[in-house]
Amino acid sequence: MSTFEKEMAKIGAKRNVAEIVVQTLGSFKVWNQEELMDPKAWGRDSSNQLFQFFITARHRHGLHKEQIIDRIWPEMDMKSGAQNFKVALHGLNKALEPNRQSRATPRYILRQGLSYQLNLQYFWVDVDALEAYIALGNQYLQRDPGQAERAYAKAFELYEGIYLPNRLYEDWSSDERERVQVLSLGALITKAELLLAKAPQETIRLAQRALLIDPSWEEAYRLQMQAYLQKGNRPMAIKTFQQCEKVLDEEFGIDPLPATRKVYEQVLSL
Repeated sequence: MSTFEKEMAKIGAKRNVAEIVVQTLGSFKVWNQEELMDPKAWGRDSSNQLFQFFITARHRHGLHKEQIIDRIWPEMDMKSGAQNFKVALHGLNKALEPNRQSRATPRYILRQGLSYQLNLQYFWVDVDALEAYIALGNQYLQRDPGQAERAYAKAFELYEGIYLPNRLYEDWSSDERERVQVLSLGALITKAELLLAKAPQETIRLAQRALLIDPSWEEAYRLQMQAYLQKGNRPMAIKTFQQCEKVLDEEFGIDPLPATRKVYEQVLSL
């Protein structure tokens, strides 16, 4: 087995050994010991919200209780927030460990003084796997583009939509949502560029997928135009530029970049 195959297998195997599997992209789902959790298991929405906050901040160690309260429930005073946190944390631990003895130490939520964090050794989160596949693709991009394509393809299988769509208007989720979106768009565009010469139709499909994520992603329009140019489809290339021009004007009041206009000029010269 090649080094690449081992790395791919390693990323895939993590889900199989995790006790808690979390999907955040496109929808929010949790599997506990391989069983899909009923949304009602969270009881209060505050417990579900607290868990999603822990997932979002999963790589930050030792989140102080006051910091958590301030991020999730900024409208509450500290006394009300502390009570809400206590109830939410109890519901969260109960949802994840319904059979835990009342005085036993929680397995999945670690506490040290007034600081809390996920015990990540038991968790698999789709965003982490997506990021690992993209990183592997980037690693092999120059030495073996074909392998890079495979890694990107596995990442795209995980991207089912935006991060935590049910928390779209929560400030604490916005940075991670934007980070994941930019990461995914970058990988989509990179793969589309790889396929431009040999499979322009696939480049068009990937560019269209990128535009579904962000309709103003100019690089996707440019690649789509180049792919139509490769196929000799001048009308669609022109239409793509016009759509790009319209979206950029409506969204930002700006014109396409010189690089995009240069491709358009190539189309017009045909």
